[in-house]
Amino acid sequence: MTRVALIADLVEENWPSMDLVADMTLASLRDEAIDVCLVRPPMVRRFSGQGDSRSRRYTADRFVNRLLDYPRALADQGSAFDVFHIVDHSYSQLVHALPPNRTVVTCHDLDTFRSVLEPKSEPRSWPFRMMTRRILRGLQKAARVACDSEATRAQIVRYGLIPPERLVVAPLGVHPVFLREPELESQREIERLLGAKHAGAVEILHVGSTIARKRVDVLLETFERVRRALPRARLLRVGGNFTPAQHELVHRLGLHGGVTVLPQLSWHQVAAVYRRADVVLLTSEREGFGLPVLEALACGTPVIASDIPALRETGGSVATYCPVGGVPAWVAAVLAQLREHRDPALPIERQERIAHARKFGWPDYAHRMVDIYREVLAENGG
Repeated sequence: MTRVALIADLVEENWPSMDLVADMTLASLRDEAIDVCLVRPPMVRRFSGQGDSRSRRYTADRFVNRLLDYPRALADQGSAFDVFHIVDHSYSQLVHALPPNRTVVTCHDLDTFRSVLEPKSEPRSWPFRMMTRRILRGLQKAARVACDSEATRAQIVRYGLIPPERLVVAPLGVHPVFLREPELESQREIERLLGAKHAGAVEILHVGSTIARKRVDVLLETFERVRRALPRARLLRVGGNFTPAQHELVHRLGLHGGVTVLPQLSWHQVAAVYRRADVVLLTSEREGFGLPVLEALACGTPVIASDIPALRETGGSVATYCPVGGVPAWVAAVLAQLREHRDPALPIERQERIAHARKFGWPDYAHRMVDIYREVLAENGG
């Protein structure tokens, strides 16, 4: 039986999407009768204390663990497994500590490498760029790089980073919780957090982090204009607090009474928020895949997303698309979705969304990865 080491992000980094990829890949590979072991050493705290996830001391611990401790933990594992699979490309420095000819890396996007690929767009200090180059060199050494989308694969080819024959496309899946019957307890907890949803009320949802490429500024400006037409509209946010600049924009636009940032939720609770929302917006200027698009569609909820290749791959013909940063177009699309005949409760439209999301399954992803593992082993005489 093939022995696979599934190498995940440090749990202390609390990156939900990467933790999801690790957990779902692990469960799905076990269903494929693969001898898979999750590798995830605990963070060594030299500078920060438990629970500290914001300070410079914590940042120092992150870098030391990523660049020194984690590679050391893998250094003697070469003979323990047949294949190594790093589930997050931003951990590709670990390839230097592994047999690269038996290592697979999942690449979600190229944002990690922008400081060296597009230095004018993302200026960084020279130590940061040195670290980034080491991570990139690790990615380039891997036997295979599995891209979430054709869009990500095309970017890698365009930059000439990796030979096309070592690139494969393996789309992620949608978490089963979004396709199951709603969990009553989670619905009640969301109602406790948000209150009962009254007739005529409108709730717009954004799920994801607040890093710059998510274009939260576009989200807020769009919501402010929508609220002029629909004063009872409410914006819900799942995925962390606003940055100071985004907080300032909320207040400058007079939105402080209309925006609710939810605390960290379980997957069942996130599904309950999706189902409650009238529309989900994804205003990003760059994405490698777009899990929130799939999750919303799996819950039957309408999605309006940025018109970029990766999100078109994920949303297909059942999502609506707007130009990046084009606030007037976003406002028009949101109002059309909320006001016109395209009622999100219509059974046919709802079922079309759910059927589309079902095309993206974790079992399919695991089956594709098993094929990749076998290709790598065959090249090494296995």
